[in-house]
Amino acid sequence: MDVLVTVVLVIVVALVFDFTNGFHDTANAMATSVATGALKPRTAVLISAVLNVVGAFLSTEVAETVSQGIIREGQDGVQISPTMIFAGLVGAVLWNLATWYFGLPSSSTHALFGGLIGASIIGAGLHSVDWATVVSKVVLPALLSPVIAGVIALVATYLAYTLTRNATTHGAATGFRHGQTISASLVSLAHGTNDAQKTMGVITLTLIAAGYQAAGTGPALWVILACGLAIGLGTWTGGWRIMRTVGKKISDVQSPQGFAAETSSAATILVSSHLGFALSTTHVTSGSVIGSGLGKKLADVHWSVVGRIVVAWVVTLPAAAVVGALATLVASTSTVGLVVVAVLALVGGLGFFLLARRKPITKDTVNDEQPATEPASV
Repeated sequence: MDVLVTVVLVIVVALVFDFTNGFHDTANAMATSVATGALKPRTAVLISAVLNVVGAFLSTEVAETVSQGIIREGQDGVQISPTMIFAGLVGAVLWNLATWYFGLPSSSTHALFGGLIGASIIGAGLHSVDWATVVSKVVLPALLSPVIAGVIALVATYLAYTLTRNATTHGAATGFRHGQTISASLVSLAHGTNDAQKTMGVITLTLIAAGYQAAGTGPALWVILACGLAIGLGTWTGGWRIMRTVGKKISDVQSPQGFAAETSSAATILVSSHLGFALSTTHVTSGSVIGSGLGKKLADVHWSVVGRIVVAWVVTLPAAAVVGALATLVASTSTVGLVVVAVLALVGGLGFFLLARRKPITKDTVNDEQPATEPASV
């Protein structure tokens, strides 16, 4: 019974993480479309939410990377317990909420993996993590994907402005805005094929570790449906704080830039999902926006904002790992320890929401102009 209760708790927290992933990463798909006026804020998040759910059903390769690749299986089965997975999810959720509050487009993927890795190391030892898989399917994609997407966006933006004479040709700007409806939708679909898969993998890993599902099997249909709906609902709520950073503070995005950034992001994410790479869609889309800014005037990027974002990228995985490790130390002691971690996580999460309400950013203010030097949380 104790195992069943823990598994249920893990599934609930995993879906909460999926929800935070949705509103945290809404900006990945729709920030540039909202910034250029191609889509109204509420229309944008509704389209993104629906396509995230659809994307969740199109692929399970990334889910299998999470459930079968990151954590080793020893002679006695998976070496991570449901309690450790719960602790790792706590680290991921709290980091997601912290970076959302500050408006930083950090990686939900790396928050999740960091939390799981930290929990696994403390609970089962360094050998419980398959470091080769972490490097090949997490670290390398994290380093390469934003560069690749950025270069593609740079070239595409330069060509767009060149071919349309800086977008002053009659109807060019309108054409790019219509094109953004399609390109932004593709990014949302791609996001569902990659990010929704990660929570599916975590729930599947939990069921395998608890003995409710055979090792080496993929996510069940109910898991796919639950994760798709959770990330879709989170997306629909709108991640306005991060959307402002991506759409306005990295570069003053215009329609040709937005179309180029979204197209390059969608192509990069879809290819990676097909190959089972658990990359960060946040890294990809931010890299695309930077590339589109460089392609416009070879200098139209607010580097101070980019610097803060890069720091968040570097810190995300180890920070979530530390929280996951500490949560494991407490939760593994007893049922009381598990309850204590759950209560502290709830208090921490509510704290960030209450802080955010003091300086709210809504669909009506997401495009308000602000100096690039101001803190991203404002």
